[in-house]
Amino acid sequence: MGRFGFFIFLVFLFVLLDVYSFYGLRGLLSQGRYSRIYTGLYFAISAFGYFCIVHLYQFMSNGVSGTRSELFNFTSGFLLTLFITKLVFSIFLITQDGGRAIIGLFQYGKSLFGDGDASRQTFIPERRTFITNVGAIVAAIPFFGMLYGITKGKYQYTVEKITLTFRDLPKAFDGFKLVQISDIHAGSFDNKDKVLEGILKINALDPDIVCFTGDLVNSEKEEIDPYIDIFGQIQAKHGKFAILGNHDYYGRYDKNDPKAIKAYHDDFGKKYAKMGFDLMKNESRSINIDGDEIHLLGVENWGAGRFFQKYGDIDLAAAHVPKDSFNIMLSHDPTHWDEKILKHERHMHLTLSGHTHGFQFGFQLPGYAWSPAQYRYKRWLGLYEEAEKYLYVNRGFGFLGFPGRIGMWPEITLIELRSGEDVG
Repeated sequence: MGRFGFFIFLVFLFVLLDVYSFYGLRGLLSQGRYSRIYTGLYFAISAFGYFCIVHLYQFMSNGVSGTRSELFNFTSGFLLTLFITKLVFSIFLITQDGGRAIIGLFQYGKSLFGDGDASRQTFIPERRTFITNVGAIVAAIPFFGMLYGITKGKYQYTVEKITLTFRDLPKAFDGFKLVQISDIHAGSFDNKDKVLEGILKINALDPDIVCFTGDLVNSEKEEIDPYIDIFGQIQAKHGKFAILGNHDYYGRYDKNDPKAIKAYHDDFGKKYAKMGFDLMKNESRSINIDGDEIHLLGVENWGAGRFFQKYGDIDLAAAHVPKDSFNIMLSHDPTHWDEKILKHERHMHLTLSGHTHGFQFGFQLPGYAWSPAQYRYKRWLGLYEEAEKYLYVNRGFGFLGFPGRIGMWPEITLIELRSGEDVG
């Protein structure tokens, strides 16, 4: 299906949902002194939905790549918001109408064997106002939730603070502050001032090191260009370190030509350098304080999924790391922890990952969190511990696909390391 065909299908789908939703709401909209206002508001919102479709089609037709505009992100997000809202309401209507049809057929069948004139009877009962009202209320939840997510939620940077205690942490690193960010997806951003607010929150934590765990861009390395100066403002006493995520390999270059691969990633690496980040590709770095040291290992992307790159090499990253060192691993995809890191002979005290975004939708309560991400990933959010090894999964700094976040706000993680006996 080409772009025009997709556009026609989208219009047809929205017209279908609009007509069905309007006739479902007609009884509610026509009640009360403000019925004309309610009806006008419904049509105004629907009309804006069609404007969103046209804008999306124009954007796709122009083949625009790179960073998004606020208008594009809002219109595409609002379009999805309308679709989900009307779909939820339509499900209530379809369920009710299906029951009405069954009752109508049953009553019609009875009339055929009765004494009445079947042609003059109405067999299908009226819709129940109560069920329609419930459907409208339930449909309003995703409408307002998603609307908040595309306007405020996507830049609602939240600092998560955790303290981890290790019996073999070198004494000089007691109180060491590590800040993790992940999944920037610079190509989705549309507001430099809002991104800068997140950077200022990072600096306010006064980190010893900052670790970025992959997916700098959506697909093209140039997406980060407008934000290099902003991310270059991140400050850390002992350095800023980064690895690649699966999206960082998706650029347009000949992936079968070693020279093209090298040229692309050499230029990509220069962008990290301009931001002051040390990009590690199956490498390690030592951090020294007062004669004590810990080691930071960064691997390329390794994902258990069929279509994810498997370039991460723990052995190569650990080649110059002493056997008894304290190790922190940066690996983008948390499936790497279960499949490789946890089983590896080298003890990785702490692994930092991202990748899941928490699916950008869900909720978190003290001691409990839910998101559709949990049905896709075993380790999808927060801290995990096994065999005195920790994994922390960051829910991401940016957003991808849906231009917003609902409940799963963008995250800045502060991990404080402590030396002591309380482990596990």
